[in-house]
Amino acid sequence: MALTRESVLDALKTIKDPVSGQDIVSAGVTRGLNVEGNAVRFVLEIDPAKAKLYEPVLDAAKGAVSALDGAGEVSAVLTGHSAKAPPDLKAGRKAEPQGPQRVPGVDHIIAIASGKGGVGKSTVSANIACALAAEGRRVGLLDADVYGPSQPRMLGVSGRPASPDGKTILPMRNHGVTMMSLGLMTNEDQAVVWRGPMLMGALQQMLMQVQWGALDVLLVDLPPGTGDVQMTLAQKAVVDGAVIVSTPQDVALLDARKGIDMFNQLNVPVLGMIENMSTHICSSCGHEEHVFGHGGVAAEAEKMGVPLLAEVPLHIDIRLAADGGAPIVISKPDSAQSQAFRSVARKLIEAGVA
Repeated sequence: MALTRESVLDALKTIKDPVSGQDIVSAGVTRGLNVEGNAVRFVLEIDPAKAKLYEPVLDAAKGAVSALDGAGEVSAVLTGHSAKAPPDLKAGRKAEPQGPQRVPGVDHIIAIASGKGGVGKSTVSANIACALAAEGRRVGLLDADVYGPSQPRMLGVSGRPASPDGKTILPMRNHGVTMMSLGLMTNEDQAVVWRGPMLMGALQQMLMQVQWGALDVLLVDLPPGTGDVQMTLAQKAVVDGAVIVSTPQDVALLDARKGIDMFNQLNVPVLGMIENMSTHICSSCGHEEHVFGHGGVAAEAEKMGVPLLAEVPLHIDIRLAADGGAPIVISKPDSAQSQAFRSVARKLIEAGVA
């Protein structure tokens, strides 16, 4: 008998929500249900203050789904968000840590950000990660672009991350880079339809529950814009700096300025800017053309008082390498395109943040 979404929902409806008294589906606790073959994934979105109350509920929900005919791997987690928690008045209990925390084993965190989408931020992130690894650094890459996770494709990683104890997640690794992405948990063509609280819960889990090991630097590939994920990262983790990626045209630079202002408000230092798709050189005739303009990011960096880290050309080899799962730094290490990213890596090391 084939496993269906309806049969899974029916099984989950047999589990009672301890707060509302309804079943966990009707109560709106069950979120993000995905049934792929015999694998089932879902989250229970709860008030974090009631996590202990819901732990047996989570176990019961996983058990009910596992008992279905045709069920294989069942993955489920608790996630949620609440406003400021009430003070703990119980004597002798250790207070919860407040403010940004260091991720265990990770020396530095660098956010790779852009004001708008389509400027090549994820491609730049993958290449900088590989460049840092080539420079001998222990590198991690967290794909926090939850609505468009592309790092599994760019780094040539597939499969599901393992979780030996149901709490700690083992990341994937390729090209010397330790990587975790929500894209490893979903189908490549499946949309992530989540509200802010679920995004924040997922980011915290990927930061704190992934077994990153000992890393010199963890790069965080952020979604475009100035939203929940960026704020949560700065509020929950100590971020040593941010790199802003932009193309030269005015529209992209308008949004890049907003990205810089956001990090200033979050007290995250901006380490520099990268002008991506800076110039195009025809592979047939050698003619150089500034498709998106040129020098706009350099002028903006000078105006904002931040370094210009690199001008990366628009080149088909960069795109082909990323689509093929081996970034240009790996596939063509001696190319001029690769050397642009190696230069960025060396500047970050010299700045003491990688």
